[in-house]
Amino acid sequence: MANITAGEVNKLRKMTGAGMMDCKKALVEAEGDFEKAIDILRKKGQKVASKRADKEANEGIVMAKVTEDKKFAAVLKLSCETDFVAKNEEFVGFVNSIMDKILAGKPTSTDELKGIKLNDHTIEESITEMIGKTGEKMELAGYEFIEAESVYAYNHMGNKLATILGLNKNANDTGHQLAMQVAAMNPVAVDKDDVSQDVIDKEIEIGKDQARQAGKPENILEKIAMGKLNKFFKENTLMNQDFVRDTKVTVSQYIKGVDPELKVIGFKRLMLGA
Repeated sequence: MANITAGEVNKLRKMTGAGMMDCKKALVEAEGDFEKAIDILRKKGQKVASKRADKEANEGIVMAKVTEDKKFAAVLKLSCETDFVAKNEEFVGFVNSIMDKILAGKPTSTDELKGIKLNDHTIEESITEMIGKTGEKMELAGYEFIEAESVYAYNHMGNKLATILGLNKNANDTGHQLAMQVAAMNPVAVDKDDVSQDVIDKEIEIGKDQARQAGKPENILEKIAMGKLNKFFKENTLMNQDFVRDTKVTVSQYIKGVDPELKVIGFKRLMLGA
C-alpha cells in the first residue's frame, strides 16, 4: 500500500474539489498516481472540478500579446512565490520586456525562447538574475503561440489568466469574444474532431464504469457511454459550447451568424495554478 501524505490528499482535493476521504481512498487505490486517482474519482461519480489541473504555479504573471500585423500571438506564464513580487512594478516590466522579445523573435519552443537575448543576457539568464534580486524561486512555467491570418489576445484582470486565438480572416470583435469564451469555459479542443482518441477512449471507459456502478445492464453500457461522450463534447469543445454572451446559441451558431466562412484555427490558454 502506498504511503499517502496529508499534503498529497490536500493537493488532490484542490485539483478536483472532491472530499478529503474520497481523495485519500482514490490515491491509495491509485498507489499515489494523481492522474489515476482523478479517473477513479470520476468513475465513482465524483464531480471533478478540473482533471487538467496537474501543474503547480503559486503566484506570478500570465500575459498574452499580438504582433502589430496581428498574425502572431503568444502567451507566457512566469511564476514566482508571492503575490507581492507578482505585482511588483519591476517584475511586471520584466515580463513585458520578455513578451516584446517574443513578438520580435517569434520563438517556436520554450527552449528557443530561453535562449533569446534580453539586453546582455539570455532570457533564461535574466530570470536567474531576477531570482537573485527578489530572493524568490521563479520559473518560466508556460509558453504557447499561434500564427494565423488574424490573431487575438485576451488578458483577464489580475494577469492570472490569458488566452490567444487564431482565425482564418479578420473579425475584430468576434475574435475578442471568442478569446474571452476560451478564458471563461476552458475548452480542450476547437471541435469534436480535434479531441485526441486517447481522451475519447478514456471518456467512454469512464462512462461505462459509471453506468455499471449505477447497476445498468451490460448490453446498454456502450449506448450510455456514448451519450456521456456527446455531453463531454458539448461542454468541452469550443464550437459546441454554449456561447457565454448568449447561451441560446452555441459558439458555432454564433460564428456562422457573423460570417459563414469564419473559422477558428486554434487557441491556447494559460492560467496560474493550472
